[in-house]
Order: sequence, then structure tokens, then C-alpha cells
Amino acid sequence: MSSEELLTENVQDVPSTNPQQVGDILIKVHEDLLHIKEQLVNSGQTDISIIQNAIEKTESNIKQQTANVLNVINNQVKSLPSLSEQASSQLRAAAEPTWEAQIAQGVLSNGKSPAVPRLKNRQSMLPTNKNQYSFTPAEKHRLNMAQKSIFNPQNMLTRQTMNENYGLQLPFITDPSHRKKPVQQRLILGSNVEPLAALPAANRKDPQLAPPTITEGEARHGILSLLERGLIPPGAELSFQPSPVKHKLAQIYSAEEKKQETLVIADGTTHNLAGVKLDGSVKTNTHSIQGSSVLESDKNRPLATPASLTKDIQAKQKSIHMPKTSVPQKTLELQLQPGPPPATPNVISVDHKAVQHRFPIQHGHTKDSTNEYMAFRQHYCLSWGPVITTLQRLERVLQDYAVPIAFVNGDKLADLALEFDMEIQPNIDELLTTLVNHEDVKALIKTPGQRYKGRNGEHSAATRIQSQYRMYKQRKAYLEYRHRKWAAGVIALTWVMNVKMATMKRQLKVTRKREVDHFKERAQVLSLSWHRIKRSRRVIIHVPSLGYAQRVRDTIKEFGTLQNSQMARLCDIRDPNVDVIYVSPVPVNDECMQYYAKLMALKPAVDSGNVEDQADVDDRYKIVVPEAIKSFPTHNMCLSTHLKYSPKALKRIRALINGREAYMVTGMPHEDDLSVAEFLNVPILGPEPDVAHLYSSKSGSKRIFQSANIKIPPGEFDIYTFPQLHDSLAQLITDNLDVRTWLFKMDHEFDGRGTAYCHIADHLRCYMWARKECERYGDKWSKKWAQEPVFNKIHSELPNILENHCETVHKNVYSTWQQFLAAFLSRGGVVEATPPSDSVTCLAVNMLIEPDGQISIVSSGDQIHAESPYRCWGLSTPQCSVEPEDLNKSCKLIANACKARGIVGYFAIDFVTYIDARTGNQVCWAVDLNLHYDDSIAMNCLVNFMTNGVFNANDHVFNITPPIQQSRRQRRRRHQSAEEEVNLF
Repeated sequence: MSSEELLTENVQDVPSTNPQQVGDILIKVHEDLLHIKEQLVNSGQTDISIIQNAIEKTESNIKQQTANVLNVINNQVKSLPSLSEQASSQLRAAAEPTWEAQIAQGVLSNGKSPAVPRLKNRQSMLPTNKNQYSFTPAEKHRLNMAQKSIFNPQNMLTRQTMNENYGLQLPFITDPSHRKKPVQQRLILGSNVEPLAALPAANRKDPQLAPPTITEGEARHGILSLLERGLIPPGAELSFQPSPVKHKLAQIYSAEEKKQETLVIADGTTHNLAGVKLDGSVKTNTHSIQGSSVLESDKNRPLATPASLTKDIQAKQKSIHMPKTSVPQKTLELQLQPGPPPATPNVISVDHKAVQHRFPIQHGHTKDSTNEYMAFRQHYCLSWGPVITTLQRLERVLQDYAVPIAFVNGDKLADLALEFDMEIQPNIDELLTTLVNHEDVKALIKTPGQRYKGRNGEHSAATRIQSQYRMYKQRKAYLEYRHRKWAAGVIALTWVMNVKMATMKRQLKVTRKREVDHFKERAQVLSLSWHRIKRSRRVIIHVPSLGYAQRVRDTIKEFGTLQNSQMARLCDIRDPNVDVIYVSPVPVNDECMQYYAKLMALKPAVDSGNVEDQADVDDRYKIVVPEAIKSFPTHNMCLSTHLKYSPKALKRIRALINGREAYMVTGMPHEDDLSVAEFLNVPILGPEPDVAHLYSSKSGSKRIFQSANIKIPPGEFDIYTFPQLHDSLAQLITDNLDVRTWLFKMDHEFDGRGTAYCHIADHLRCYMWARKECERYGDKWSKKWAQEPVFNKIHSELPNILENHCETVHKNVYSTWQQFLAAFLSRGGVVEATPPSDSVTCLAVNMLIEPDGQISIVSSGDQIHAESPYRCWGLSTPQCSVEPEDLNKSCKLIANACKARGIVGYFAIDFVTYIDARTGNQVCWAVDLNLHYDDSIAMNCLVNFMTNGVFNANDHVFNITPPIQQSRRQRRRRHQSAEEEVNLF
């Protein structure tokens, strides 16, 4: 038989009606081809045309048989599978290796994925569109009617079919439009519960009484109801019989026997993958050989029957909850073992509730062929749309992060899907909560760089790098832009502030100039009408302000108390034509008000000498406290500034002086004095603030004294540099070798605060040599050429002496010479000699330049020194150290010099007097000038008020009129009359 006939016979002998024999046809054809090849090799003769003809006939026959088989398959009637068939197919899919299982086995065993994806393999097995069967119109109509009947849950045939085939009992769904509207009925309000018994009133009032008995009906309401109604006391101990808590010994496991969920394969029907870890390596232990033999023996088992499968499932469920035993089992780490070979499935009835809804996702793909997944899908078939959407999102997350395996809790997944249905998508953390091994997956996801190992990892890494670079570039540009914008803002803000400050300064200059002009105008009016005003009723506004510089005020503690040291100004009411308004720099309490009220009421008693002749003078003086004192308690602002920012106090003062002659008497003048006077429209009995500060300084007072030709101590003023200090001091020492101590006085200070001294003669090594040189030259010592060697020697030693031997008077303000020297050179000052005598007397004279130009001496006194010879503690009035004529002459000269500079008001002059050892004459030096109302003036006013005395400026004598002496008889009569009045009462 030829080869062509052999092939044709083999193809035609196969029945064409059985599609399952197609594989046998192909195998036989392949065997025949091999047989033909062997014949050709043995015979050695080759006829190619015969072989080609045989192959062409064989191909045509195979195509014909294939077309017949496809027609037979397409003409078969198809129906939906029953529930039992579906269950059996699910069990067969779990027990037999399918195409997907073989692919997974190839991936897991060889480590390589198949060349053709799973989806493409499935599509290749489907018939092509050319061979598909088309339904007739009648069949299409029947199918549409059957589909509509299936979709109608109220169709009885559909309900019966679903119940018989799938075991589903469809619910009755009624149309809301066909529902009957409820009949509106009238609602009757009221309680339908009988009131419960409460604790009797007697028990509520007296808790010691026995509680009432509890009936069985009341006990049915529960213990909580009895406690709330008070039938059971709050402190009662309750017990339950039997006890709801049962005691049992806890089983303690050792740390070595850590519980691990293992995969037990029972008959290949189901899997438990909860204990599978993400480690790619398979652990080896002592039982690995036994475990592998068990799995290999499972492949050779016979086919399972329904009864055996049910028993195996129940045994598997029991084995999950059993504690660990010594039976060796294989722990599945990553690789999944294939099931038994495919077999013909039988119809098996399976309880889906017994199958757990846990299934694995391996490398981002769900193992949809497992029994658990099929049961999960069957259980949530009615809500499968949201569930499969959420599952796909979970798969994408696991693919993005290259998670090798994860186990899904289907119930949690379904709950999450229904929760986020038609809403925002769940985030990664919420998706991971549906995993059984979510902790391991989270730890893997949080590993740095894990995202770039998953799907599109290289693209994500490149995108990340590019975004980081763009962010760095843009942020760098933004930071530079923001820095430039900030700089531009600072420049603009500084420019605006400078413009506003310049504008404000111009406005302040204009305001100050206007206030100064008005001050001069009012001072001119006051000088013209002073003769009339001082003899008529008038109001004196006393503002005891100390308008020192801010840097001076900041170093003064209790500055308000220091300003209030002149409260004796109230004694100006001694003049019956004078009323006083005293502005207090500190709050005045009631006790202090009562004290001054009694003190002011003693004036008539002092005049008459009778204590009973006291008068009420509260209407002649007023004490006003600015409200701004509370707003600025720690700013050390002068009283004029506080009064300027106190509108209520200003309005009260203006109301008190309305329609009356008034003028202000300030302390140390300040610019805000002009603002207060501008508001009150009153003149000031005092100099202009700038003039007062200029000539009240140590350097300014020297100019006044020099212009008045008054003797002053040897010295130099207006010193602002260190070389100037050394040069001037060396020259002064050379000219005055008899002076042993030199003073350094700082401008714009008071009470010895800015004073330092140095006993230079005691520390100058060339002092004795200099005195010999002075005696050697005699009258020629005043020549520069004679003094030059001594000057150079003193100048070289002077810096070291000043650095080591200078002392400050006020240690609290300037503790060291370096601090004093820095302030001295910045503000300016004078160098002054002390009298070359051991007996030195300091005295002070208080004077007044009235607005009309009259000059008078108000008081005088010798200074009392306690702590230091350069600080005044008090005065003994009047002075008795200098001849009155000489002192008055010097004071008149100084007053005329001040008057020539436009200075009016009160001021004080300090003098120093001593006896010259060489001539034996008394020398008086003018050392200081204070152009303000001094504390000694206020003290003198109080002395005059209390003693009714008069100061004689010509003789510097204080005259006091003695009180009227009553005879003893008059005193006895007054005493008897007083006793009689007491007896009458």
C-alpha cells in the first residue's frame, strides 16, 4: 500500500461525528508520516511528487473534517448549567490542573512566565467569527422573552427555575408607585405605659428605714430600673447566680512553639493560605522529606466521591482549629503545588457557607480558579460589580508595589466595596485592611524603593527623578524670587517708614515751633501783666516734672516718687490770693489726703497761736492725678508727658481755671510742658526748655559764670575726646600744683550722679619734682617754656593714674571708671579742681527772676553732706558761711547774666567757700547752676508756712514772729470753762 493511500485511509476511517477523535486523527497522521519517512530511507528512492500529492490530499481531508466538527459543535443546543454542575465544576477546578494552573506551575517551577498571556490563550481557544452560528428570528425572540422572564423576579416560572437550579429564593419586590397610601388617622397623644413604682417619700427623707419589698413585676424591669427608682440602695452589693464569668486555667505555650498557620492540602479540594509568608525562599526542616512524600502520594490517589469530599472538608475545618501536633506537615512559603490530574467531575453538593472567603493574589493577579474565590463570587453575586472594581484596584496596588503574594479577606473586601460604592475611591491603607497578611504587605510597601520594583517601575522612577529635579529647580527659583520679593518689601517698607518718619518729623518741627512761638507770646503777655496778677486772685498750676533726658530717666529707680518730693508746693496757699492745683506724679491715697488737709488747716492756728483756730481750706487746693500713669507704669516718662496723654486730667484742670488768672510752675523744663500749656492756654513761669537744658549743664553753667565775672574753680569744660581730656588735665595740674584732687563732672546729670574724682597728687611720681620746678622758676612759672618739661612728664603718667585710681561718686549708676569715661566722652563734661583746703563749705542760694525782670533771693542755706562730700543730703537755712553782701553781689551778677539770656522763673546756685592758706582770705567759687524749681525752694515754702516766718535776703536772716503768750489766769479760766461744759453733758 502506497503512502498516499495509507494517509487517505487513516483520515477517512475516523468517524467525523465525534469531535473528541480529532486529536486521534492528528496523532495517526503523524505516525504515518514517520512510517513513510522510514520507507524512503530504507528503499533509497525518492519520488517528491508522490509525497506532495499525498500531503495535499491529507490537508484537504483534515480541513473538511474540521469544518464538519465545527458545524456539529455550533448546532448543539446550549443551556445554563445547574447549581450542582457549577459546584462540581468548581471542585474539579480546585482538584484538577487547568491551563492556568499549568501556567502558574511553569512560573513557579521554572521561574519564567509563559510566552503567551493567559487572556490571549483563552481567546485563541474560542472559535473564529467565520464559524460562529447565527440564530433565527424565532430563536432570538424566544431568547429575548426568556431573558425578560429571568430578569423579572415576580415571574413564578423564573422563581421556580432559580430555586430548583441554583437554590436561590428571589425576594418579592414591589413597585413603589403601586403602594397604597396610608390612611391618615388622628393621633392620640398620651402615655400607654403604666407608671412604675418609686421609692416612698419616707425612705427618701430617712435613708435608715428598711427598703420596701420588691414585687416580681417590678423585678422584671431589670436591676438598672430598680437602681434608678431607688428601690435598691446605691451602695448595695449585687451578685449573680450563677456567675456569668467562668474561671478556667489558661493554656500557656512556650516561646519556641510559635503558632504558624500552615497549608494543609486535604484531597486537593481546598486550600488555607493564611499562613503563607512573603519570603521567596522555602524553609527546610527535618520534616521536609516527609511532607514532600505526602504531597507526591496525593497525586496517585483515586478519584474522590461526594461523600469522601464532604468528609474531607469537615476534617479540614476541624484541623484548622486544632493545636499543633507532631504530625509532619509542609509549610508553604511561596510556591504553590499543582493539584491532581484532571478527571471527569461528578455532581457534588457543597455547602458554600463552609468554604471561607479567603483567596490569594499572586504577583498582582487573583487566583480565580480556586474554590474559595468561586465560593466568594457565588456568595456576592448580587453585588459583584462594586466588589470586582475594588478587587481590581487592590490588584493594581499590589502590582505597583511588586507584592509577591497576598491573601484577601473576601468579607472585608465586600464591605469596603459596598461602603465606597458610588463615592470616593478608597485609598491604599483602606484597601490593605482587607488583606489577611496586611501587616507584612504594609511593611513591604513602606520599604524604600519598593514602588519602583513593580509595574512600570522604571517609568515611575524616571518620573520621580524628573519631578524631584523639577521641584528642586522650581523651588530654587521660588526661593530666589521670594528672597527678592522679601528684599523688595523690606526696601519698600523702609522707604515708606522713612518717608513717614520724615513727614512726621517735619510736622513735629512745625508743631514745636508753633508751641515755642505761642510760649513766647504768652510769656510776653505775662511780663506785661505781672504787676497786676501777683496782687490779685490767681491760680498756680504746679507740675513738678523732671524733664531730664531719656537715658538719664531710664537709670532712675522710683522716678515718680522722686518727682513727688516737691509736694510742699501746696503751701503756696499761705498767700490768701493764691489757689493751688497740684499735679501728682503718683496716685495719692486717702491717708495722704487727710494728712495734707490737716496740715493746710493749721495756717490760721499758726497765725493766731490758738490750736482751735483751724480752717477748712480744701477748696483752695486741688490734687490732680493723670490717668496715663497707669497706662505707662514702667516707662519712666516725666510728669509733663503723662499729663499730655491724659485728656481727662487736662479737661479737669481747664475747667478749674476757666475764667481765672493762672500760670504754670514746672520743674526741670521739658518740651511737653509747652504742649500742656498750649492745651490749657496758660503761660509758664520758667525758661524755654532748650535754653534751660543748655545752661543747666555743667559746661553751660561755666559760660554763665564766666560772663558774670564770677570766681570759678580752675578747670576746663566742653570735653568730648580722650586726648582732649589728657591734655587739658595735664595743663591744669601743671598750672595748679597746690590742688591735690580733681573732679570730673558729666553734663546733664544731677545730685552727684555724673561725678568722679581722683587724688592725682597722691599717685603722681613726679609731683615733688614739679613743685621744686615751680618754686625754682617763681614768677616765670606761668610761661609755657618753663612748664613744658613738667607738662610732658605729667602727661605721660596721667593715663595710668586715671585708669587705676579714679573713683565714681554714684556706684549704682557707674560702677567702674571705664563706664563713666565712655558716658563722659559721649555726653561731654568738665574737669574741675577741688578747693586746696581741708575745711570746705558748700552753700546753695535759691533765686527768682520775675516776668517783669525783678530779681529776688528766695532762700539760702548751707549744704549738709552725709554719704559723700559731693552729694547734698539737706540744707540748714539760712546760710552763715559767707558774708551776705559778697554773696548777694555774686548772685545778682549771675541773675543778670541769666536774665540777659531770656531766663525767668526759679533757679538755684551752688557755691563752695574755703580759706586760702597762702593769703588767709575767704574764697567763694560758683560751681553749679540749676535752672528749675529746686527741692530746697519747696522745703523753704513749707518752713515759711508752718512757722509764719519771713526770710530777709539782705542779711540772710529768717525772722519768725513768736506766738502770743497767754497768762496763767487766762489758761486757768479756759480750763474751768471746759470742765463745766463736760459736766453739763
